[in-house]
Amino acid sequence: MKKRIWDLYAPIYKQAMKADQQIYDFMYERIPEVIKDKEVLEIATGPGLLAKHIAPFAKNMIATDYSDGMIKEARKGDCPKNLRFEVADASNLPYEDNSFDAVLIANALHIVPDPKKVLEEIDRVLRPEGILIAPNFVEHRGTLSSRIWSLILRIAGIRFEQQWTAKEYLAFLENQGWHVTYSREMTARIAMMYTECKRSKEAGRKE
Repeated sequence: MKKRIWDLYAPIYKQAMKADQQIYDFMYERIPEVIKDKEVLEIATGPGLLAKHIAPFAKNMIATDYSDGMIKEARKGDCPKNLRFEVADASNLPYEDNSFDAVLIANALHIVPDPKKVLEEIDRVLRPEGILIAPNFVEHRGTLSSRIWSLILRIAGIRFEQQWTAKEYLAFLENQGWHVTYSREMTARIAMMYTECKRSKEAGRKE
């Protein structure tokens, strides 16, 4: 998906997400406990909604997006002192190996061309025993509302590269060597599967 699509929608993205406020409320409550006092990287931060809510609980946080427009929006308004926003490509992260205790990527793995490559990059920058938080939209064809919303997004130029069911998404993560330690499916316009993962020891994770 081209950057210009996200640059175009950056000013209105925050408003568009208000209909799914209940899933954000859950993440605002859950994630701070998971990242407390940790070095955190967020991928696909969009306009920085989640980052600004959770960063005060982290030791330090970098929130990234490959859209310049999204990062421009994210830098507006109040920002926690321990948070900075940067433009970065999820498939080629500009950070050294073993840089973070936790990586967050929310609702993005289904729209990137190569989610396996993104997970490889996350594994590279994540420290041993680090945590991957990867909530993602699933069941795109599950309900009438999700089918309608998926159609609207496709018309708007937002293409879903992957259309996992909840079971398929969990299986995908496990097959890429991630052990899902916590998961919860949540109802929204398109259902979201919230997941927390650690690298499976059987995957031969680098030290």
